[in-house]
Amino acid sequence: MININNTNTDPHFNLALEEYVLKQLDPKEDYVLLWQNRPSIIIGKNQNTIEEINQQYVKDNDIPVVRRLSGGGAVYHDFGNLNFTFIVHNDKKDVSNYKKFTEPVIKALNEMGVPAEFSGRNDITIEGKKFSGNAQYYYRDRLLHHGTLLYSSELTRLGEALKVRMDKITSKGIKSVRSRVTNIADYMPEVYDINAFKSLLLQHIQRGFNSLGQEYVLTEEDYKKINEIMASRYATWDWNYGHSPDSTIQKSRRFDGGLLDIRFDVAKGAVDQLKIYGDFLSRRDVSELEKKIIGLRYEESEIYEALKDFQLHDYLGIITLEDLVECLFY
Repeated sequence: MININNTNTDPHFNLALEEYVLKQLDPKEDYVLLWQNRPSIIIGKNQNTIEEINQQYVKDNDIPVVRRLSGGGAVYHDFGNLNFTFIVHNDKKDVSNYKKFTEPVIKALNEMGVPAEFSGRNDITIEGKKFSGNAQYYYRDRLLHHGTLLYSSELTRLGEALKVRMDKITSKGIKSVRSRVTNIADYMPEVYDINAFKSLLLQHIQRGFNSLGQEYVLTEEDYKKINEIMASRYATWDWNYGHSPDSTIQKSRRFDGGLLDIRFDVAKGAVDQLKIYGDFLSRRDVSELEKKIIGLRYEESEIYEALKDFQLHDYLGIITLEDLVECLFY
Protein backbone atom coordinates (compact mmCIF):
# COMPACT_ATOMS: atom_id res chain seq x y z
CA MET A 1 0.00 0.00 0.00
CA ILE A 2 1.52 3.30 -1.15
CA ASN A 3 1.44 6.30 1.18
CA ILE A 4 0.73 9.74 -0.29
CA ASN A 5 2.14 12.37 2.04
CA ASN A 6 -0.13 15.40 1.95
CA THR A 7 0.27 18.43 4.23
CA ASN A 8 -2.34 20.64 2.57
CA THR A 9 -5.16 21.64 4.96
CA ASP A 10 -7.58 23.16 2.44
CA PRO A 11 -10.70 20.92 2.44
CA HIS A 12 -11.49 21.80 -1.19
CA PHE A 13 -8.05 20.59 -2.26
CA ASN A 14 -8.06 17.49 -0.08
CA LEU A 15 -11.36 16.17 -1.39
CA ALA A 16 -10.16 16.86 -4.93
CA LEU A 17 -6.98 14.93 -4.12
CA GLU A 18 -9.02 11.91 -3.03
CA GLU A 19 -10.98 11.98 -6.29
CA TYR A 20 -7.80 12.36 -8.34
CA VAL A 21 -6.11 9.38 -6.68
CA LEU A 22 -9.28 7.31 -7.09
CA LYS A 23 -9.83 8.08 -10.75
CA GLN A 24 -6.48 8.96 -12.27
CA LEU A 25 -3.53 7.35 -10.46
CA ASP A 26 -2.37 3.83 -11.30
CA PRO A 27 -5.44 1.58 -10.73
CA LYS A 28 -3.20 -1.45 -10.09
CA GLU A 29 -1.87 0.14 -6.90
CA ASP A 30 -3.48 0.63 -3.47
CA TYR A 31 -3.05 3.94 -1.65
CA VAL A 32 -3.35 5.32 1.88
CA LEU A 33 -3.60 9.00 2.82
CA LEU A 34 -3.50 10.56 6.27
CA TRP A 35 -4.56 14.19 6.14
CA GLN A 36 -6.05 17.12 8.02
CA ASN A 37 -8.33 20.03 7.21
CA ARG A 38 -8.47 23.45 8.73
CA PRO A 39 -11.80 24.02 10.56
CA SER A 40 -14.46 23.00 8.07
CA ILE A 41 -17.68 21.05 7.64
CA ILE A 42 -17.77 18.11 5.25
CA ILE A 43 -21.23 17.16 3.99
CA GLY A 44 -22.28 13.72 2.75
CA LYS A 45 -23.11 13.49 -0.95
CA ASN A 46 -26.86 13.00 -0.43
CA GLN A 47 -27.40 15.57 2.30
CA ASN A 48 -29.19 18.90 2.27
CA THR A 49 -26.47 21.34 3.32
CA ILE A 50 -28.75 23.85 5.03
CA GLU A 51 -30.25 21.09 7.20
CA GLU A 52 -26.84 20.14 8.56
CA ILE A 53 -25.02 23.36 9.44
CA ASN A 54 -25.34 26.29 11.79
CA GLN A 55 -25.25 28.94 9.06
CA GLN A 56 -24.65 31.85 11.44
CA TYR A 57 -21.71 30.07 13.07
CA VAL A 58 -20.30 29.10 9.67
CA LYS A 59 -20.48 32.70 8.47
CA ASP A 60 -19.11 34.25 11.66
CA ASN A 61 -16.14 31.85 11.79
CA ASP A 62 -15.40 31.67 8.06
CA ILE A 63 -15.84 27.88 7.98
CA PRO A 64 -15.84 26.30 4.51
CA VAL A 65 -18.60 23.78 3.83
CA VAL A 66 -17.65 21.15 1.25
CA ARG A 67 -19.59 18.20 -0.13
CA ARG A 68 -17.75 14.89 -0.53
CA LEU A 69 -18.35 12.06 -3.00
CA SER A 70 -19.32 9.49 -0.37
CA GLY A 71 -22.60 9.22 1.53
CA GLY A 72 -23.14 9.36 5.28
CA GLY A 73 -23.51 12.30 7.63
CA ALA A 74 -21.98 15.73 8.12
CA VAL A 75 -18.71 15.95 10.06
CA TYR A 76 -16.70 18.80 11.53
CA HIS A 77 -12.94 18.84 10.89
CA ASP A 78 -10.27 20.86 12.64
CA PHE A 79 -6.55 20.54 13.34
CA GLY A 80 -7.29 18.13 16.18
CA ASN A 81 -8.94 15.71 13.74
CA LEU A 82 -7.00 13.27 11.56
CA ASN A 83 -8.56 11.74 8.44
CA PHE A 84 -7.55 8.47 6.85
CA THR A 85 -8.31 7.32 3.30
CA PHE A 86 -7.80 3.96 1.62
CA ILE A 87 -8.14 3.68 -2.14
CA VAL A 88 -7.95 0.07 -3.27
CA HIS A 89 -9.08 -2.41 -5.89
CA ASN A 90 -12.81 -3.03 -5.34
CA ASP A 91 -13.10 -6.68 -4.40
CA LYS A 92 -16.75 -7.75 -4.03
CA LYS A 93 -16.13 -8.96 -0.50
CA ASP A 94 -15.13 -5.40 0.46
CA VAL A 95 -18.50 -3.90 -0.50
CA SER A 96 -19.71 -2.12 2.65
CA ASN A 97 -17.05 -3.99 4.62
CA TYR A 98 -16.29 -1.14 6.99
CA LYS A 99 -14.80 -3.48 9.55
CA LYS A 100 -11.93 -4.49 7.23
CA PHE A 101 -10.71 -0.91 6.80
CA THR A 102 -11.21 0.16 10.40
CA GLU A 103 -9.46 -2.92 11.78
CA PRO A 104 -5.86 -1.64 11.31
CA VAL A 105 -6.85 1.63 13.00
CA ILE A 106 -8.51 -0.16 15.92
CA LYS A 107 -5.57 -2.53 16.30
CA ALA A 108 -3.13 0.38 16.30
CA LEU A 109 -5.12 2.20 18.96
CA ASN A 110 -5.44 -0.94 21.08
CA GLU A 111 -1.66 -1.38 20.95
CA MET A 112 -1.31 2.22 22.12
CA GLY A 113 -3.52 1.39 25.11
CA VAL A 114 -6.76 2.91 23.79
CA PRO A 115 -9.86 0.64 24.20
CA ALA A 116 -11.26 1.38 20.74
CA GLU A 117 -13.80 -0.93 19.12
CA PHE A 118 -15.93 -1.19 16.00
CA SER A 119 -19.55 -0.19 16.58
CA GLY A 120 -22.76 -0.27 14.58
CA ARG A 121 -22.45 -0.10 10.80
CA ASN A 122 -19.51 2.25 10.32
CA ASP A 123 -18.27 3.81 13.57
CA ILE A 124 -15.35 3.37 15.94
CA THR A 125 -16.04 4.13 19.59
CA ILE A 126 -14.43 4.27 23.02
CA GLU A 127 -16.68 3.33 25.94
CA GLY A 128 -19.71 3.92 23.73
CA LYS A 129 -18.59 7.37 22.59
CA LYS A 130 -17.92 7.91 18.89
CA PHE A 131 -14.63 9.30 17.63
CA SER A 132 -14.64 7.96 14.06
CA GLY A 133 -17.27 7.85 11.34
CA ASN A 134 -16.57 6.10 8.05
CA ALA A 135 -17.96 6.22 4.52
CA GLN A 136 -17.24 4.65 1.14
CA TYR A 137 -17.51 5.50 -2.54
CA TYR A 138 -17.15 3.18 -5.53
CA TYR A 139 -15.80 4.10 -8.94
CA ARG A 140 -15.58 1.39 -11.58
CA ASP A 141 -13.38 -1.28 -10.00
CA ARG A 142 -12.00 1.04 -7.33
CA LEU A 143 -13.12 1.59 -3.73
CA LEU A 144 -12.51 4.71 -1.65
CA HIS A 145 -12.90 4.25 2.10
CA HIS A 146 -12.34 7.21 4.40
CA GLY A 147 -12.90 8.01 8.03
CA THR A 148 -12.38 10.66 10.70
CA LEU A 149 -10.36 10.33 13.89
CA LEU A 150 -11.15 12.84 16.61
CA TYR A 151 -7.80 13.04 18.35
CA SER A 152 -7.81 16.39 20.16
CA SER A 153 -10.63 18.28 18.44
CA GLU A 154 -12.47 21.23 19.97
CA LEU A 155 -15.70 19.36 20.67
CA THR A 156 -17.56 22.48 21.73
CA ARG A 157 -16.91 24.03 18.32
CA LEU A 158 -17.97 20.78 16.67
CA GLY A 159 -21.28 20.98 18.50
CA GLU A 160 -21.81 24.62 17.57
CA ALA A 161 -20.92 24.21 13.88
CA LEU A 162 -23.40 21.37 13.42
CA LYS A 163 -26.17 22.79 15.63
CA VAL A 164 -28.99 23.85 13.32
CA ARG A 165 -31.70 26.35 14.33
CA MET A 166 -35.06 24.66 14.69
CA ASP A 167 -36.70 26.20 11.65
CA LYS A 168 -38.96 23.95 9.63
CA ILE A 169 -36.91 22.36 6.85
CA THR A 170 -38.29 19.34 5.01
CA SER A 171 -36.33 17.51 2.36
CA LYS A 172 -35.36 14.06 1.16
CA GLY A 173 -31.72 14.58 2.12
CA ILE A 174 -30.02 12.00 4.34
CA LYS A 175 -30.07 13.32 7.90
CA SER A 176 -27.01 13.08 10.14
CA VAL A 177 -27.35 10.99 13.29
CA ARG A 178 -25.81 12.85 16.22
CA SER A 179 -23.87 10.72 18.68
CA ARG A 180 -21.96 11.37 21.87
CA VAL A 181 -18.38 12.02 20.82
CA THR A 182 -14.98 11.92 22.44
CA ASN A 183 -11.29 12.50 21.70
CA ILE A 184 -8.71 9.72 21.42
CA ALA A 185 -6.07 11.76 23.28
CA ASP A 186 -8.17 11.59 26.47
CA TYR A 187 -7.57 7.83 26.60
CA MET A 188 -3.89 7.69 25.57
CA PRO A 189 -1.64 6.38 28.38
CA GLU A 190 1.18 8.32 26.74
CA VAL A 191 0.12 11.58 25.12
CA TYR A 192 1.54 12.36 21.67
CA ASP A 193 0.97 15.45 19.60
CA ILE A 194 -1.13 14.77 16.55
CA ASN A 195 1.86 14.61 14.18
CA ALA A 196 3.51 11.90 16.29
CA PHE A 197 0.18 10.07 16.47
CA LYS A 198 -0.10 10.31 12.68
CA SER A 199 3.35 8.75 12.20
CA LEU A 200 2.59 5.90 14.60
CA LEU A 201 -0.74 5.23 12.96
CA LEU A 202 0.78 5.11 9.48
CA GLN A 203 3.32 2.52 10.65
CA HIS A 204 0.54 0.32 12.06
CA ILE A 205 -1.59 0.65 8.92
CA GLN A 206 1.28 -0.28 6.63
CA ARG A 207 2.08 -3.26 8.83
CA GLY A 208 -1.57 -4.30 8.85
CA PHE A 209 -1.74 -4.30 5.05
CA ASN A 210 1.72 -5.90 4.68
CA SER A 211 2.97 -2.74 3.03
CA LEU A 212 6.63 -2.00 2.40
CA GLY A 213 6.19 1.65 3.30
CA GLN A 214 6.35 2.98 -0.24
CA GLU A 215 5.61 6.66 -0.77
CA TYR A 216 4.30 8.51 -3.80
CA VAL A 217 5.28 12.16 -4.17
CA LEU A 218 2.80 14.31 -6.06
CA THR A 219 4.23 15.93 -9.19
CA GLU A 220 3.55 19.37 -10.65
CA GLU A 221 1.28 17.69 -13.20
CA ASP A 222 -0.61 15.96 -10.37
CA TYR A 223 -1.13 19.29 -8.60
CA LYS A 224 -2.34 20.89 -11.81
CA LYS A 225 -5.00 18.20 -12.31
CA ILE A 226 -6.05 18.21 -8.65
CA ASN A 227 -6.52 21.99 -8.78
CA GLU A 228 -8.63 21.59 -11.91
CA ILE A 229 -10.89 19.10 -10.11
CA MET A 230 -11.08 21.43 -7.12
CA ALA A 231 -12.06 24.43 -9.25
CA SER A 232 -14.69 22.54 -11.22
CA ARG A 233 -16.34 20.78 -8.29
CA TYR A 234 -15.28 21.26 -4.67
CA ALA A 235 -14.84 25.04 -4.77
CA THR A 236 -18.24 25.66 -6.37
CA TRP A 237 -21.52 26.72 -4.77
CA ASP A 238 -23.37 24.45 -7.18
CA TRP A 239 -21.69 21.33 -5.75
CA ASN A 240 -21.56 22.29 -2.08
CA TYR A 241 -25.03 23.87 -1.78
CA GLY A 242 -26.90 23.61 -5.09
CA HIS A 243 -26.46 19.84 -5.21
CA SER A 244 -28.70 19.53 -2.14
CA PRO A 245 -31.98 17.64 -2.54
CA ASP A 246 -35.06 19.82 -3.11
CA SER A 247 -36.58 21.08 0.12
CA THR A 248 -39.46 23.02 1.64
CA ILE A 249 -38.43 25.65 4.20
CA GLN A 250 -40.25 27.85 6.69
CA LYS A 251 -38.32 30.66 8.38
CA SER A 252 -39.68 33.23 10.80
CA ARG A 253 -38.16 36.09 12.78
CA ARG A 254 -39.55 39.11 14.66
CA PHE A 255 -37.91 42.49 14.02
CA ASP A 256 -38.69 46.04 15.17
CA GLY A 257 -40.74 46.41 12.00
CA GLY A 258 -42.85 43.34 12.67
CA LEU A 259 -42.97 39.59 12.15
CA LEU A 260 -41.58 37.98 8.99
CA ASP A 261 -42.82 34.47 8.20
CA ILE A 262 -41.34 33.23 4.92
CA ARG A 263 -42.21 29.89 3.32
CA PHE A 264 -40.58 28.64 0.17
CA ASP A 265 -39.21 25.69 -1.77
CA VAL A 266 -35.64 25.28 -2.94
CA ALA A 267 -35.48 23.35 -6.20
CA LYS A 268 -32.13 22.66 -7.90
CA GLY A 269 -30.60 25.30 -5.65
CA ALA A 270 -33.04 28.07 -6.60
CA VAL A 271 -35.89 29.69 -4.65
CA ASP A 272 -39.36 28.57 -5.76
CA GLN A 273 -42.96 28.96 -4.56
CA LEU A 274 -42.07 31.71 -2.08
CA LYS A 275 -44.71 33.38 0.12
CA ILE A 276 -44.11 36.14 2.67
CA TYR A 277 -46.45 36.53 5.64
CA GLY A 278 -46.32 38.78 8.69
CA ASP A 279 -47.67 41.86 10.48
CA PHE A 280 -45.26 44.36 8.90
CA LEU A 281 -46.65 47.60 7.44
CA SER A 282 -46.59 47.65 3.64
CA ARG A 283 -47.80 50.14 1.03
CA ARG A 284 -47.63 47.80 -1.95
CA ASP A 285 -48.58 44.21 -2.68
CA VAL A 286 -45.86 41.95 -1.24
CA SER A 287 -46.36 39.53 -4.16
CA GLU A 288 -44.21 41.90 -6.25
CA LEU A 289 -41.33 41.33 -3.83
CA GLU A 290 -41.97 37.57 -3.89
CA LYS A 291 -41.68 37.54 -7.69
CA LYS A 292 -38.38 39.41 -7.43
CA ILE A 293 -36.90 36.65 -5.23
CA ILE A 294 -38.35 33.57 -6.95
CA GLY A 295 -35.86 32.03 -9.35
CA LEU A 296 -32.79 33.42 -7.57
CA ARG A 297 -30.13 31.04 -6.32
CA TYR A 298 -30.65 30.35 -2.61
CA GLU A 299 -27.45 32.14 -1.70
CA GLU A 300 -27.15 35.13 0.59
CA SER A 301 -24.99 37.26 -1.72
CA GLU A 302 -27.18 36.68 -4.76
CA ILE A 303 -30.39 37.68 -3.01
CA TYR A 304 -28.75 40.70 -1.41
CA GLU A 305 -27.37 41.85 -4.76
CA ALA A 306 -30.73 41.40 -6.50
CA LEU A 307 -32.59 43.48 -3.89
CA LYS A 308 -30.04 46.14 -2.90
CA ASP A 309 -31.65 48.80 -5.16
CA PHE A 310 -35.22 47.58 -4.67
CA GLN A 311 -37.66 49.88 -2.81
CA LEU A 312 -38.08 47.37 -0.01
CA HIS A 313 -39.70 49.80 2.41
CA ASP A 314 -42.77 49.93 0.14
CA TYR A 315 -43.34 46.24 0.86
CA LEU A 316 -41.92 45.57 4.34
CA GLY A 317 -42.10 48.96 6.07
CA ILE A 318 -39.06 49.51 8.29
CA ILE A 319 -37.89 45.91 7.95
CA THR A 320 -34.53 46.23 6.19
CA LEU A 321 -32.83 44.18 3.51
CA GLU A 322 -30.41 42.93 6.16
CA ASP A 323 -33.40 41.78 8.24
CA LEU A 324 -34.94 39.99 5.26
CA VAL A 325 -31.68 38.18 4.43
CA GLU A 326 -31.20 37.26 8.08
CA CYS A 327 -34.67 35.71 8.15
CA LEU A 328 -34.09 33.79 4.93
CA PHE A 329 -30.76 32.30 5.96
CA TYR A 330 -30.19 32.43 9.73
